[in-house]
Amino acid sequence: MLALRRAANPIRIHCHHLGASRACCAKPEVPSDNSELGVGFHKHEQFLSCKFLSPKMFYPNRSAPGKFFMGSRSLSSQAGAKSSDDEEDNLEDGFSELEMAPETDSLGEKNPVDESAEELISETELSDDDNDDDDVDLSEATNNKLNLSDTETGPSGDKESRKKILSSPLFKVVMESPYHSIKDAISKWVEEGNSLGRTEISLAMLNLRKRKMFGRALQLLECLKENNQLEFAERDYASYLDLIAKVYGLAKAEKYIVKIPESFRSEVIYRTLLANCTGAVNVKKAEQVFNKMRDLGFPLSAFSCNQLLLLYKRSDRRKIADVLLMMEKENVKPTRFTYSLLVDTKGRSNDITGMELVVETMKAEGVEPDFLTLAMMARYYISAGLKEKADAILEEMEGSGLKENHDSCKALLPLYAALGKADDVERVWKVFEVRPRLDEGLAAIEAWGKLGSVEKAEEVFEKMFKLWNKLSVKCYNALLVVYANHKMLSKGKDLAKRMSDNGVMIGPFTWDALVKLYVGAGEVEKADSILQKATQQSPQQPLYNSYLAILDKYAKRGDIHNAEKVFHRLRQCGYVGRSQPYYMLLQAYVAAKTPAYGFRERMKADNIFPSKSLAGQLARIDSFKKTQLSELLD
Repeated sequence: MLALRRAANPIRIHCHHLGASRACCAKPEVPSDNSELGVGFHKHEQFLSCKFLSPKMFYPNRSAPGKFFMGSRSLSSQAGAKSSDDEEDNLEDGFSELEMAPETDSLGEKNPVDESAEELISETELSDDDNDDDDVDLSEATNNKLNLSDTETGPSGDKESRKKILSSPLFKVVMESPYHSIKDAISKWVEEGNSLGRTEISLAMLNLRKRKMFGRALQLLECLKENNQLEFAERDYASYLDLIAKVYGLAKAEKYIVKIPESFRSEVIYRTLLANCTGAVNVKKAEQVFNKMRDLGFPLSAFSCNQLLLLYKRSDRRKIADVLLMMEKENVKPTRFTYSLLVDTKGRSNDITGMELVVETMKAEGVEPDFLTLAMMARYYISAGLKEKADAILEEMEGSGLKENHDSCKALLPLYAALGKADDVERVWKVFEVRPRLDEGLAAIEAWGKLGSVEKAEEVFEKMFKLWNKLSVKCYNALLVVYANHKMLSKGKDLAKRMSDNGVMIGPFTWDALVKLYVGAGEVEKADSILQKATQQSPQQPLYNSYLAILDKYAKRGDIHNAEKVFHRLRQCGYVGRSQPYYMLLQAYVAAKTPAYGFRERMKADNIFPSKSLAGQLARIDSFKKTQLSELLD
């Protein structure tokens, strides 16, 4: 513990001022607009020094006392708010917004119909099967799940239950119906005398959520609600709220809360909203919801604290220490997910010593690093050039043998590829290639792509296609990313046409792969056009990275007009509170040698405080401002 307390934080930021803290409480209902926020203050006792994890690990120096001051709000984006450095502020993270339990594709062996799995299968942007190469998937590293399971029955591991999930009649009706007539199709199906019990509804909802078909899932629930075919319970209201947030945004989700009967307006409702605020990296809204939960008297949970840690890891890492202090004050024990998140934070800061100290603390508390945490550590050892330590972790992950450990394949293949060990990639893949699971095939495509073996990546894809005939969109996306990374525009176009011919339903991750494909080929206008058409045709919103890829190209060209348009669309999607888009937009003005009047005011309005690199960009554009003499000479 002493070593933990002495660990220095590598993040170059200023320390918080110290003193008593105050907590902000919102009005009785969470507002949908910031201007509606009523602010009151409740003075809290000063926080004690942390017992289980020293917050000093996340302060910039060793002398930071164990008490802190956060201004007039305890969890406020305005209280010393600062966006992360540009190099740290990119892409998505390796955690699920709802800390969801492990899930597998329909061809896997885990049974999602498990009454003990109190989970909400969530859109995983940080997280996920389609996450960025720089991130580690930690969607499985969790012990705290929202009680939003859409299931009631089915023993874990029951093959009959798995078959039932694959053949859910209601799910088939929803899938085969045109998007605009789903409700009519369901009504007709019921009129024909088909059963519509909760189990059947649960199976259909689970299948839709697993495929991230949130719009169709929402229509299903709306139809059931309108026709009084489902008596809504707490978890149904929470699931409905979650889908509204994913399809229509946070504002409409907030407004829906007031329509929920007060008796069902429980903690899980607000936890669901908090998780979606975190997923959208909307710091203000997340803090409002958190403070509202405190005002309503809900006990502080590890889940809520983990959401804040995840939020601040993405937006303002200085506040991680504040959350740890709060957990210490209220005796909230960190979960496996908490430790994994802190390991990731230290690793991203290239603080390998700090990362190892977190793991030591984790083990001292009786929590052994799980498979995904080990994979994360190996990845950061590789990025730090510590190949011997990475090899030791990989050896531990392989354990007694690969055949007994199916989870090892999808983690080991990309890691061996990152080390450049093609022989080990081949060795591991041979164990599973006879009949691979979906995630194993995806890992193989990714690994061969990283090694530059495009042909082998294609071989894996074709093998999977022959095995199953109709592949998941994830397989197409994986190969599209390989083509994009190697600037193979022609092959990417052919694969996209194949997706269309095979009736593959696409979404944000496919759009992102196509954007990267065309941007990499220098066709930024085409990439922009694809993204615009996608948003017009689908209620889903594009990934943050898709906008950044296009914005970056326009900025480097000095194309201010198009850069501003992309920046505006990015904001419309709710991607606010990050400094990187501002940095890229400034690049457009610098490249065009044009002053950006009022730019500081725009940043201030969004609570963006310039990092060192951003301040440098601002200084450069100031030099382009015309003086009275220069205007006369012009």
